[in-house]
This record gives sequence, structure tokens and C-alpha cells, in this order.
Amino acid sequence: MVFRIAIVFVTLLVAIAGIAPGAFNAFSRSALRHVTSGAGWLYLLIVFATLIFLLMLAFGRFSRLRIGGEDAEPEFSNASWLAMLFAAGMGIGLVFWGAAEPISHYVNPPEGLTPSSIIAARASMRYAFFHWGLHPWAVYALIGLAMAWFQFNRGGRGQISDLLQPIIGKHHRGWIGTTVNVAAVVATAIGVATTLGFGTIQIAAGMQRVFGIQATTGLQLTIIAVAFVLYMLSTCSGVGRGVKWLSTFNLGLAALMLALVLILGPTGYIFDTFTTTLGSYLDRLAEMSLRMSPFSGNRWVSTWTIFYWAWWIAWAPFVGSFIARVSRGRTVREFVIGVVVAPSLLGFVWFSVFGGAALWSQTHGHADLAGVLASGYENVLFALFDSLPMSGLLSAIAVLLLMIFFVTSADSAVLVLASMSTEEAGDPPISRRLIWGTAVAMIAVALLLAGGLDALQGIITIAALPFALLMLLIIVSLYRVLNEEYQLQQRKKQRQRRAIEQYIAREQVAQAAAEAKTADAKTWA
Repeated sequence: MVFRIAIVFVTLLVAIAGIAPGAFNAFSRSALRHVTSGAGWLYLLIVFATLIFLLMLAFGRFSRLRIGGEDAEPEFSNASWLAMLFAAGMGIGLVFWGAAEPISHYVNPPEGLTPSSIIAARASMRYAFFHWGLHPWAVYALIGLAMAWFQFNRGGRGQISDLLQPIIGKHHRGWIGTTVNVAAVVATAIGVATTLGFGTIQIAAGMQRVFGIQATTGLQLTIIAVAFVLYMLSTCSGVGRGVKWLSTFNLGLAALMLALVLILGPTGYIFDTFTTTLGSYLDRLAEMSLRMSPFSGNRWVSTWTIFYWAWWIAWAPFVGSFIARVSRGRTVREFVIGVVVAPSLLGFVWFSVFGGAALWSQTHGHADLAGVLASGYENVLFALFDSLPMSGLLSAIAVLLLMIFFVTSADSAVLVLASMSTEEAGDPPISRRLIWGTAVAMIAVALLLAGGLDALQGIITIAALPFALLMLLIIVSLYRVLNEEYQLQQRKKQRQRRAIEQYIAREQVAQAAAEAKTADAKTWA
């Protein structure tokens, strides 16, 4: 039922966007304005509450509870685990926005700052850290931990509705559960397609830069078609082979590109940017987390922060399901630190290198990246490479990196969508993966044809709203089951202590009796 209803919704979306792209784009823009103006504060509160809740779990009394039970062991090494988390969670986005977002904030800064000023440069990096740091990974970690716990500790099916069982009881398998699962599947499909749309746009820009091929709509459609074949081949080989190998290889490729920019670019400036921005980010974390603009009426927060929070929320069922699938055997503390803290630090390093290099090139007159920004976000990274030595090699690596990130993200998404729309636990059938692989590609095509980035940003913000509300219920539900497990383990430990104490007492009584008997024997002797 979930599969059929979700496919109908997705098909209608593709049909409407394909038949009337202009009207669809206009509708998405109008709906986006209403959602951000009326519910933007809700996104901020829910995401901030999620971060606080996850930190409480990591360093509170539930921290030693283990996914899969006390005797469960991790299936993947720490390196492979982190590589898969990073590739599934942020891959394409980091490459797309790594240089473009800081330059955009520098030219059009938040908080009413003077454009293209020193203070705008500082704010641009701080908000890049903010948008790609602890908050998005906390959203992923909440859904991932909840799905892992219900699946491996409570025998769940791997569906979002299972997470509400402590609240709605048996109705999680009824029409309420079906509605929740359909909403999660549709939001996931749209979220993944949005990211793949960003990737397609930048891959086309990179191919134009490297090979001189014009970045037309036809090229974008060709990229999606080639990627479709690759990610379907990968998903059919399973998580243990396709996703794991590609993720590990791509993390190495990303490290190579990062190291080259760090060495060829302004190395000292980049390290200064990292330390300065990290301190500023931590200092103003709470303020940025709750900042709206009710008095000035400025829409910067709606355009950037609210869009990002909606994007992460829409991606959460997909990334959370994938994280759950590869995280059996981890303790709650290990899970939260591995999913929230470690990837955030990697993201900070990434933005410090690419964003710092971009700001240095702009402010020192080595490249007019602000002018390039006017032609599209996707062109900023390659314009930055043009200002560095070995620009051709860097651009080629970026295109390959984007393509593999495209494949790993879509690969993971297809597997998760098929699992979320299947009643039975375990690996979903190949036929269902093929259908979802096709659906994701078609959504990306339809959104690109309907209006490019504007349509992508609008539809993702709208689709995420129902799931944002659902996250509050998941927080309550997860706390209940973790508390229940904690109480069970405490009672078990108490029984074990009592048993040990009783055993010791019996041994002491027996020893005392033996000593008394020996003493009596000596007395008689």
C-alpha cells in the first residue's frame, strides 16, 4: 500500500512539472513564501531541539546502551562507517556549495551587514559552518538512531511508522502508519532528487569547463541517464560491496582534491580561517540557531537557513535509514559522536579550505568570483580552480568526484526507498529498487525542466514541513524506548548484584560452618 500510494504521488508530481513547468514553478515559489513566512520559526525550533536532545543522549545516562543488544558488534570498521556516512549525507552538496556559499554570503551577507566587507567575510564563513555543521547531522542522527533502535532492538520493519509505536500503539500498522510512511517516502524521494539536481547542474558546468561541452539541458539529461545506469548497477550489488567501495574511494578522492587546494592555495590563510570561524561558530551557535528577522523583514534567513533545514529534514528519512542499516553494534554515545561530531568537523575543514580559498581569491583580486556567481552557483568552484595552479586537474577531479557522489547518494537512496516501501524486513526486491531508481531520476529531470534551482529549493521546503512535525513525536518515542531499555538493564544489574551478594553470603556461611566444624574437630582431638 505504501509503495503504490507513494508511486502515484511521485508520478503526479513528475507529470505536473513536465506538462506545465511554468505554472509548477510559480506554484512552488508562492507556496515557498507562505511556508517560510508562516512556519520558518518552527523549522528553527525543531532542529535546535533535535541537536540538544542528541547531545543529551550522547553524554547522559543512555550513552552506554548498544544498538542491536549488549552483545552486538559493528559490521563495518570505523573508517568504512564514516566514509559511508559522509558520502550518503553530504557528498554532492559540499562540492556544490563549498566555494559558492561563502562567496554568496560575502556579496549578500546576513544580519544587515555591509556587502563585500571584512565583517561580511567573517559572517559568510560562520554561516557556512552553521548550515553544514552540527544541526543537519543531528537531524540525520535522530532518525538514524531511532530507526536503528526500533529495527535491531525491537524487531521493527525499518519503516518510519514503527518509530511511533510507543505513542500510537497498534495504529502504527494501520492507516495512520501508512500515511506517515507515504509522507516519509515522498519527502525522501523529493529530497534526494533535489540533491541530484544540484549535482547534475554542477557536473554539466564542470564538463563545460574541462571538455568544452556546452552545459545545455540535453547534457544535464544525459548526465542523469548515465548516472542512472551506474547507480542501479551499484545498488544491485548491495551495501557491503557497491556503496562501501564507492564511498571509500570517493572519500580518498575528496581528500586528494582538498589537499591539493590546501597546498596550492593560501595555506596559512585557510588555517587562520578555520580556527577563527570555529571559535565564532561555537560562540554564536545558540543565537544563529534561533535567529529570524521579524523587525527588518529581511528574507535572508528564509532563503538560506530555512531552506537548508528543510533540505536536511527531507533527506533525514533516507540518510537516517541508511545510517541505521550500517550502524548495528554501536553504542548511543559512539553513534552520536560518529554521526554528529565527526562529519561536522570534516565539513568545517572542507568549507575552510574551499570557502577560505575562494574568499582569499576574491578579496586579493586573484579572481572575480562575485561576478562568476551571477552566472550560477555551479560555476564558482571551477572559477576558483582557474585561479590556482593545476586548474585542469582540479576540475577533472571535481567532475569525477561529483559523479561518484551522485552514484553513491542515489544508490543509497534507492535501497532505502525500496526498504521503506516494503512491509517485510531485510533487503527489498531488485524490481522495487529499479522502480524507485527510475522515479528518482524522473523527479530530478522534472524539477530541472520546471525551473532549475528555484523549483528545487521551493519543492524541498514544502515537502519537509510534515516530517518536521513528525520529528517531535520521534523524539518523545525514542526517549521512551531508551528509558525503558535503561530501566530493564538497571533491574538486570540489580538482580545480578543481588545474586552475587547472595552467593557471597552463602559462601561466607559455608566457610564459617566449615571453620566451626574444623575447630570442633580440633577441640575433640
